[in-house]
Amino acid sequence: MPKINSDDTIEAWASQHKDKKLYIVLLSIHGLICGENMELGRDSDTGGQVKYVVELARALGSTPGVYRVDILTRQITASDVDWCYAEPVEMLLSGIFKNKPLEYEGEGGRAYIIRIPFGPTDKYLPKELLWPHIQEFVDGALMHIKQMSKSLGEQIGDGKPVWPAVIHGHYADAGHSAALLSGALNVPMVFTGHSLGRDKLEHLLKQGRQTWEINAMYKIMRRIEAEELCLDVSEVIITSTRQEIEEQWNLYDGFDLLLARKLKAGIEHGISWNGRCMPHMVPIPPGIEFSHVVVPNVDVDGNVKLNKEESSASDPPIWEEIMRFFTNPHKPMILALARPDPKKNIATLVKAFGESRLLRELANLMLIMGNRDDIDEMPCTSAAVLTSILKLIDKYDLYGQVSYPKHHKQSEVPDIYRLAAKTKGVFINPAFIEPFGLTLIEAAAHGLPIVATKNGRPVDIHKTLDNGILVDPHDKIAIADALYKLVSDKQLWFRCHQNGLKNIHQFSWPEHCKKYLLRVATLNPRHPQWENTEETEESGSETETNKSIEDSLNEILDNALRLKKSLMEKKVAKDDNMENVVGTIGDHNKKRHNLESAVAKLSKEVTSPIRKDRSVEKVNKFPLIRMRKHIIVIAIDSVSSSSDLIYIIRSIFEALVCERSSGSVGFVVATSMNISAIHSLLVSGGLIWKDFDAFICNSGGDVYYPSYGSDGVLDTGEKPYVADLDYYSQIEYRWDGEELRKTLGRWIKSINDKEGEHQELAVVEDIEGSSPFCLAFNVLDPERVPPVKELRELMRIHALRCHVLYSHNGSRLNFVPVLASRSQALRYLYVRWGIELTKMVVFVGESGDTDYETLLGGIHKTLIVKGGPFNTAASRLHAVRSYPLQDVLAVDNPNIVQLEGCSSSEITCGLQKLGIIEA
Repeated sequence: MPKINSDDTIEAWASQHKDKKLYIVLLSIHGLICGENMELGRDSDTGGQVKYVVELARALGSTPGVYRVDILTRQITASDVDWCYAEPVEMLLSGIFKNKPLEYEGEGGRAYIIRIPFGPTDKYLPKELLWPHIQEFVDGALMHIKQMSKSLGEQIGDGKPVWPAVIHGHYADAGHSAALLSGALNVPMVFTGHSLGRDKLEHLLKQGRQTWEINAMYKIMRRIEAEELCLDVSEVIITSTRQEIEEQWNLYDGFDLLLARKLKAGIEHGISWNGRCMPHMVPIPPGIEFSHVVVPNVDVDGNVKLNKEESSASDPPIWEEIMRFFTNPHKPMILALARPDPKKNIATLVKAFGESRLLRELANLMLIMGNRDDIDEMPCTSAAVLTSILKLIDKYDLYGQVSYPKHHKQSEVPDIYRLAAKTKGVFINPAFIEPFGLTLIEAAAHGLPIVATKNGRPVDIHKTLDNGILVDPHDKIAIADALYKLVSDKQLWFRCHQNGLKNIHQFSWPEHCKKYLLRVATLNPRHPQWENTEETEESGSETETNKSIEDSLNEILDNALRLKKSLMEKKVAKDDNMENVVGTIGDHNKKRHNLESAVAKLSKEVTSPIRKDRSVEKVNKFPLIRMRKHIIVIAIDSVSSSSDLIYIIRSIFEALVCERSSGSVGFVVATSMNISAIHSLLVSGGLIWKDFDAFICNSGGDVYYPSYGSDGVLDTGEKPYVADLDYYSQIEYRWDGEELRKTLGRWIKSINDKEGEHQELAVVEDIEGSSPFCLAFNVLDPERVPPVKELRELMRIHALRCHVLYSHNGSRLNFVPVLASRSQALRYLYVRWGIELTKMVVFVGESGDTDYETLLGGIHKTLIVKGGPFNTAASRLHAVRSYPLQDVLAVDNPNIVQLEGCSSSEITCGLQKLGIIEA
């Protein structure tokens, strides 16, 4: 039996790119992920996506030009799962280059599964219950990536960090995580949805399900918001088909196919789009691992020819397990390989088979429906589906004609395909909708013709392979007719068999990886960018790191693609609003000078511009914040008056009086106010600026520090604060403040004019409260301004990528970059200064600004100050969530302590519970 040549040009590719050194991070956080004996079909979380991500990592890790690939997933120590899921690191051995000379392996073997502990690791949780723990995963992943970048720098970067070329999220939960990591590290994000929440919601609603019921079971609204964030942040979204782009992504606020085409055409003609932008949608078919695929040698009459080795070889054990069900095991086998899930539509297949006498006489039906011991121990939905199928077998008296083994190993799946092909059978996927279709590709690789649903990705697979028939999954007669046609017509069967094998190379992993890396090569490299600090001197400047990565990516391209890329870049340069609205790395110094001027101008009363007689190195050292044992973050924004906030700060200071005097504890204020307002607040309360190490202002749009002189001593002049200009390089992605201001000006005019000419203004711009990366507005009439979720929807519909936040009980409205927030600024402090997230304690109230929920998760400690008159209820404008808070907050999180008041004694008690101070 011949083996498939997965890529005829792999030698040429390898010889060109074996010396490149890329680091790629893949995120896939739910299900059970391992390299060998994958438990596919165990549940709805451990299916095609797991296989796809693991094989993608293997393939990329074996592709010349890639030095290391990490899959970051969840560590699980539960007793009801295998011990391997508790292993923190697992190497993925590759088979793609197994038969190639050593020089073609690139850095083969440099693909790993990295398991990050988050949530209750002693429990295996379904994906719907992982949402409250996402922030914790992000923090753990951030720590791994930072450490790995430093380690790779020592191996291949001449001591300079090697940051990921991309962070690629798979499914909504990992996509949300990738968006946060992309912002924290200033690294490009790629996203693959696998299946999408809005599409699922539509199908469930059509079945008569209620929205509240769907949300309770699937946390669907939380999932959809995560997918909207992925549209905001991703540079590239990889789909399996064009249908997914046109019919599924087009359901989202943040993507419109016609607008995307218009924006793309505008770039090519140098048209400015006022900061509007769309991610690139790129269909790249998934690959399969061909190294173990053996195709039966079939002649035009459908006769299988065996060589001597194959004739003498014993049959695989799984064949005996399957064939024991059949009265006549030599008839062609119709194979369905899917877990017992209603959407897989296996019941309709059994009905079609049972009601077609001709089909039953000619063929057997083989149902591989996951693994089970006892139906009563299966999840309710799976048990119900399997029971209904068994009842149908009994109804149509299909005993001896249908096999449904209880167990199979993942390693036996190729043997199952081979058995169906040996009997000149057919593979069928009758799912109501199939977003992926990996089994169709696997079946074709083994020489099996296919019958598949006409809904979803099989349309594109069939168009490429031309090896079967598409059917309406609701039409059991059409299903039976298609199956009968293929098993009864030997000429048609052989033609489909040959077409599939002839075209299957287009779904090989090497082909997928080339397309993937060519797309990555077109991205503008983004990495942490701080200059001339001691940390930079130790780990390398961003300029040289970027050059190394960019060189590695560019050399993946052939001459023609490089020329095309050059032309595209010239066009993109005409309209920075679309891809990098504040400019490119090449004019970084110019941008930095402009930012210095803007910061000095907008905050001139209290801030210190970067003076020519003071080097950036000296100003940006900020030694004290790096020396603290703990950082206390004061982010209480539910207070009704400034005096309440001053009282809470003083109570915190009193509780930590000893630690303050020793210098072991530092303090950070995180607020929606600008630096001038913070300064006025501190002065009015008798507090001084040097009691704080940093100020996160304007809802995360700015970071300030106490100003230090060239001698490292605190500046005691009249302008005691200095802006962290490097922070802006982290958040400038897709931000054009001036163009956004113009757009918002038109929106404000429409709001103010809505009730007539003589109506009082509803919202006005707060010019003094704004900054280069925060547009601030005062809300004068909250009843005439839409809630934040509607305003976010409006921004996304117009392709404006930003965060919209209400604060001060809805009286203030901030627009900040999509990568900016107070919680992301805290992660920046970790990446920038090495301040451990586990050493941070965040004080919040019972409610807060519309970014409140992002401060509650993660590996930092949290103290929720309850009670008292200072906790104001969230207003209508703060109604940000279409899902309950418990969908994003782990109520049993040991890192969260609730206080019944804000006195120093109560705060002391809370800090003792968290282990910050001794009891």
